[in-house]
Amino acid sequence: MRIIRAGLQTSVQDLGRSGSMRYGVPRGGAADPVAMQLANLLLGNPPGNPVLEVTLDGPSIEFQCDISIAIVGAQFDLALNGEPVECDRVLQIESGDRLTFGRLLSGARAYIALAGQMKLPAIFGSHSTSIIAGFGGLCGRAIEKGDAIEILEARTVDHRRLEGEYRLRYTRHPQLRVVTGAEENHFGREAIDHFYSQTYQVTAQSNRMGIRLAGDALRRGNQSQVVSSGLCPGTVQIPPDGRPIISFIEGQTIGGYPRIAHVISADLHLLGQLQANDRLDFTPVSVAQAHKILEVKSGLLERLMAEFPGNDN
Repeated sequence: MRIIRAGLQTSVQDLGRSGSMRYGVPRGGAADPVAMQLANLLLGNPPGNPVLEVTLDGPSIEFQCDISIAIVGAQFDLALNGEPVECDRVLQIESGDRLTFGRLLSGARAYIALAGQMKLPAIFGSHSTSIIAGFGGLCGRAIEKGDAIEILEARTVDHRRLEGEYRLRYTRHPQLRVVTGAEENHFGREAIDHFYSQTYQVTAQSNRMGIRLAGDALRRGNQSQVVSSGLCPGTVQIPPDGRPIISFIEGQTIGGYPRIAHVISADLHLLGQLQANDRLDFTPVSVAQAHKILEVKSGLLERLMAEFPGNDN
């Protein structure tokens, strides 16, 4: 496939580099792994098959082979050879066809899955592009105009679409469920209550490393300096200015700001669909509730995998 227009930040992503954080390498991967996996399952791919992640402003791509693709996640106006097509379904592509992304309708990131394999090297067991560190994917960078990516074992699959409970819907004001952070006791009751009662706004300084929030500053107590310790995606830290930062998929693997809360695993993918100026609220849940919510969401993917098995046609 040949890139006619690159879009704002289009990159190769998969499920990231599991087990590498102890070496200082963030897991990375798709900002919304649920959308990425759904796109792959539509094509009968393994859930973690590498895809193209599209951010806010999408690309134009000319395909030079017959292949099936699927686009899931943020909703865009899409056109194939100038004719409107839809997300959340298998699209049949013929050699010479051109896919164009138009206006963004909801969310922030969409995923283009391919019924085939991009010919790219794996680094630390992953094809994901680490945009900030500059490795992986295609030359360690976002896709650029004029790039060409060879597709191996291109195939076509039967027409499929996501229905009902499998379709992802995003809001400009999500409720993010969190569990208690390791240093919540560094904040007084008033500050903790304010953290959960106020609405925050996503700032333009947010990226794949961290999501910075604007809102009323939270006051810390008189506890001693926090010793730097491990960070994972979803950790909510409070820096000296009192305004939260949510560590994201390419975030630091260690940090020294107090951790007031942590976004539950089942809601992490929602962080990948936030735009600047979106608003969000934090809602506390117990660890047991977080496990149950994750079990339900994981069950949806497992059922879809059973409905859409691999297809070698």
